Amino acid sequence: MTSTTFFPDRPLTVAVLGSTGAVGQELLQLLADRSFPVKELRLLASARTAGNTQSWNGSRLTVQEVGDASFEGVDLVFASAGGSISRRWQESIKLAGAVMIDNSSAFRLDSDVPLVVPEVNPASVETHQGVIANPNCTTILLTLALAPLARHRKIRRVIVSTYQSASGAGARAMEELKELTKEVLEGKDPKSEVLPYSLAFNLFLHNSSLQENIYCEEEMKMLNETRKIMNLPSLGLSATCVRVPVLRAHSESVNVEFEQPFCVTEARKVLSNAKGVQLIEDIQSNRFPMPSDVAGKDLVAVGRIRQDITNANALEFWLCGDQIRKGAALNAIQIAELLLRSE
Repeated sequence: MTSTTFFPDRPLTVAVLGSTGAVGQELLQLLADRSFPVKELRLLASARTAGNTQSWNGSRLTVQEVGDASFEGVDLVFASAGGSISRRWQESIKLAGAVMIDNSSAFRLDSDVPLVVPEVNPASVETHQGVIANPNCTTILLTLALAPLARHRKIRRVIVSTYQSASGAGARAMEELKELTKEVLEGKDPKSEVLPYSLAFNLFLHNSSLQENIYCEEEMKMLNETRKIMNLPSLGLSATCVRVPVLRAHSESVNVEFEQPFCVTEARKVLSNAKGVQLIEDIQSNRFPMPSDVAGKDLVAVGRIRQDITNANALEFWLCGDQIRKGAALNAIQIAELLLRSE
């Protein structure tokens, strides 16, 4: 597929690579819920889970072991099985003439691969050459709030701290949090097998690999991906990413410094009208976004917008968004919908 070709006006043959994971399962649900034009759906995974069946749109489908022939006749591949798997099958997908929307970090910073949040940079899909990258979950949630503000004031610097749920580490981590929480309540000493430490009644700095600058990989993703999505290559951004004992939905505390002052009232109006954003603010009741507000939902909730008392040019706010949904599966589906609308 060339950089100027989009999907024809017909139902598509769609493959989900990594269909048994948390994001893969959410993709299947959204394909049905949003009436995506699917002619045939192929569920692909490793040999370990091949042969299992999964329910989709009223039928049972058998999970197939991925191989070179898996992509023959496929129009679209949603890949959500990790970077090494995406790189392993990229050439086979390309040779089959399919488009891959990849949820891993494998291609996000490649100069010839668009990195897309549909509410922020939809035109970027027009440059694809067979691969479109889905950004990191925390980056997607952040740019949904940053981009509308940046259209009104130039951003100088962003400081963000994330509060990332177990869902970011997959379905097994979510189940482990439930089990280890029970163990703590029973007076036992919980031992984690999925994450490096127990998340039950605990939190720890993000477990992705540390870089030479002592920022972890997750924190550097937020910097580099935000710069690319928003086309702000010199944007100053510093992140601290933390795992917290929440099952589903990430939260972020954001401080944004602008070139000029940004009135809180104006910023609140901008965000309340932003695509993909829901404003939750009840100042009298001290009621602002919580993970429970957004779990299983499409919108990213933003609130507690306030003036930084130390910097007249800076605003602070809080946001929550479902990591599995908008932070992964929904964003990928919306990218595919852009290709449908571009025909």
